[in-house]
Amino acid sequence: MAESSLYIGIMSGTSLDGADAVLCRCQPGRTQFVAHAHLDYPANLRKALSALLTPGPDELERAGTLSIKLAGFYALVTRELLQKASVSRRDIRAIGVHGQTVRHCPQNGFTVQLNNPALLAEITGIDVIADFRSRDMAAGGEGAPLVPAFHAAMFASTVPRAIVNIGGIANISLLNGNRVCGFDCGPGNTLMDCWVQQHCGLLYDEDALFAKKGRVNEKLLSALLSDPYFSRQPPKSTGREYFNLKWLSQRAPFFETLTPPDVQRTLLSLTAQSILNAIFKAQPQTREIFVCGGGALNPLLMQELGQAPVPVASTATLGIDPMHVESMAFAWLAYCFVNKKAGNLPAVTRARGPRILGALYPAGLI
Repeated sequence: MAESSLYIGIMSGTSLDGADAVLCRCQPGRTQFVAHAHLDYPANLRKALSALLTPGPDELERAGTLSIKLAGFYALVTRELLQKASVSRRDIRAIGVHGQTVRHCPQNGFTVQLNNPALLAEITGIDVIADFRSRDMAAGGEGAPLVPAFHAAMFASTVPRAIVNIGGIANISLLNGNRVCGFDCGPGNTLMDCWVQQHCGLLYDEDALFAKKGRVNEKLLSALLSDPYFSRQPPKSTGREYFNLKWLSQRAPFFETLTPPDVQRTLLSLTAQSILNAIFKAQPQTREIFVCGGGALNPLLMQELGQAPVPVASTATLGIDPMHVESMAFAWLAYCFVNKKAGNLPAVTRARGPRILGALYPAGLI
């Protein structure tokens, strides 16, 4: 009996909104979307995860406890996905699960994604592939971003294009024939989310309604864009441990004299401008830009990105819903692991060479 070509990808990103799971049919040279499910994090889980983003007491115990809770949560979204697709767990070759990033410190050679893949395999009865970043880092890489390899597989073009993934952090993949460049270019939604949570009690600024009440403060924008990270040459990666409200205060202490809507509007402009600056600095010949991730649903952010001198659209134009792309990448990475194919791009991560990414947690007894 032939092995199944069905894989599940589970992604919970730096926005801490919940988990997305996709079912994909992965075959040589082709990855096809089948179904999608999303579950929001319960408020208490989101709060506990957010608290782990900064150092605090009893970190190890809290991290261990949360890893167990996350495995249960990932199992729930897996069950919902299987029910939605009318597929049995026995039909799934493997689950590729990223885990929840709480530290990303490539400068110190480590990254931490909360997860309990052994427990997830036990609950679901499906083989689980996890820990995708560590192997790249062991080879001297940044361990991130991982999605450019998938972007190259799915969206390759002879026309120079950029794929922009806007989650908590924004990363770009620059595709030009066989040439692929990719890196984290700075904050995506994270600063905007933190600011609207602090001032409006909302998880995120839906439809940019709060930002639309403000105006861009050029002094603040200039101060933020002067951060050395933006001028660093790739490969490079970053996270919420760098771009947060403490960073905002340090870069521009005067921001507290501005109205909250003006700060929100300026943070949105920071995300858009840092993305466009990064694209055209690294690949000046870019002719088209496609956006995925939660940022693709922000109309004001898309409007500002649309000021680029080239067409800007969501990846839906290329046939993949912008909210499915990143989860599909982890289904594809699981497929690569099972088939002993490299999942990293050394030119993107700075690793010494191609590496098979991930670790296997079998569902059954051997």
